[in-house]
Amino acid sequence: MAKSLTDILVTKGIIDLAEAASSQSEAKEKNAAIDEILYQHGVAETDVAEAKSALTGYPTKYLEGKEIPFELLRDIPEDAARFYHMAPLGREEGYFDVGMLMPENVAAQEALKFIASRTNLPLRVFIITPADFQNILREYQSLSGEVSKVLGQFEQEGAELKTAFPHGEEDASKIVEDAPVTKIVAVTIRHAVEGRASDIHIESSRDRVRIRFRVDGVLHTSLTLPRSVHPALVSRIKVMANLKIDETRVPQDGRFHISILGRDIDFRVSTLPTSFGEKVVIRILDPSGGVSSLTDLGLEGRNLELLEQNIKRPYGMILITGPTGSGKSTTLYAILKVINQEGVNIVSLEDPIEYYVSGVNQSQIRPEIGYDFANGLRHILRQDPDVILVGEIRDKETASLAIHAALTGHLVLSTLHTNNALGVIPRLIDMGIDPFLIAPTLILAVGQRLTRRLCIESRAKVKLTDKIKEFIMQEIEAMPGELSNKLKKSLPQEIYQAATSSSCPKGTRGRIGIFEVMSMTPELEQIILSAPAESKIQEEAKRQNMVSMRQDGILKVLKGEIGIHELLETV
Repeated sequence: MAKSLTDILVTKGIIDLAEAASSQSEAKEKNAAIDEILYQHGVAETDVAEAKSALTGYPTKYLEGKEIPFELLRDIPEDAARFYHMAPLGREEGYFDVGMLMPENVAAQEALKFIASRTNLPLRVFIITPADFQNILREYQSLSGEVSKVLGQFEQEGAELKTAFPHGEEDASKIVEDAPVTKIVAVTIRHAVEGRASDIHIESSRDRVRIRFRVDGVLHTSLTLPRSVHPALVSRIKVMANLKIDETRVPQDGRFHISILGRDIDFRVSTLPTSFGEKVVIRILDPSGGVSSLTDLGLEGRNLELLEQNIKRPYGMILITGPTGSGKSTTLYAILKVINQEGVNIVSLEDPIEYYVSGVNQSQIRPEIGYDFANGLRHILRQDPDVILVGEIRDKETASLAIHAALTGHLVLSTLHTNNALGVIPRLIDMGIDPFLIAPTLILAVGQRLTRRLCIESRAKVKLTDKIKEFIMQEIEAMPGELSNKLKKSLPQEIYQAATSSSCPKGTRGRIGIFEVMSMTPELEQIILSAPAESKIQEEAKRQNMVSMRQDGILKVLKGEIGIHELLETV
């Protein structure tokens, strides 16, 4: 019967007798663990784990990239995990599963008994590999790990203060809400910025608080906290954003500015009353991110050509349309980058100023003191502008003033909330703008969406299935004639799809725009003045050879920039 790790490895043919003897001798000489010597000699970690399993009777468990939930990390403190070389793995089938590198360690076994008494669950011990153990230790350094430490401090201070003030729990809770919660908010914001998140969502339910980050347009749960933390968390954010702490019945909006990782970053805060407390959304605005070029955004071909032509015109109105978070403001900044020259006076009204552009006179509107888009526009016209940027047209008054500015010799750039470029004209009419004013002022309508971009390092080629090929061909058939014929002749047999890798865990990195651009023509003017139905506008768009957003997406799929699944999630 095998009596040691090396005996089992010899029996399995992993090493020979000579290697076993030399490993044992080296371990004794260096006063090191035998498994460490075996790793140095090239024995695989999984082979050593299986041998330990055979020796001790404990089964092995391999994580295979699986992350340990935040709640589990709290059951074994990081210091104990490092000292005893053990880590939590999960709660399954009524057991608390623990992974160990050295289950034969008597001190570690005693520590496990203490942990079992705290969890009120029977323990199951598994052998894990050093690589998996190191990955778990890194989890302690992640957002969950850092917050776990602070939460321990939060609960400890809460218990101490409630003992000290048994008849004044309200006063105790106010004191508890100070330092630990400040750290939780700071750590959460820092990890969101490091992780390239655009938004942080803090949502309360009956028994927990969920914190989600929006990365590349997709929400991911990053952290789950106890329900008791929620009031203090929201109060801390309200203090930072200069909002009313005692007002929880109505929505509030605010903003704050802090420096993180050497970058000055702005945060826009929105609160909303819900059944289980206020939901908080923090939009992350990094002015240091720089302004992209039009081609970087994803504009190409006819779309790019039309936009570049029309932004050179001395007057008229260009509207960028799409839902919230579709990148409209970023497109406006890219346009400003092109037309921002010494001889041009550009003035903007923004809420908020997302990027600072040298040479552009950017003004932050403040509705709370009566300085809104409409008021700002009246004053801008006295500033002798050549180009006016209005962050968003929200109402008839702002739309009328923007139209007036475009009629009187200014190039006006703005955004509008519609589903596509075709909806711009009906939306303006619905706002109360007369059709005879739209025809001579609107020169371009740009519809856009953002879709996740495939990671170049990890994307994988897949053959076109009949179903996907049929879908692509339907879109190609609907494209303008010359482009359609060209694509039919060169249709590839393979396309790219997202594939995960160590550098790209989700298979995508960043986002790219898909666009449609409709220009004002004499034919479109007649439609606006006579019968501006969307079906008539659709016919005119087809006559213009407009490429729709979905068709623009298909072009990017065929180039390998986005995947078909990412496109279908978007349009």
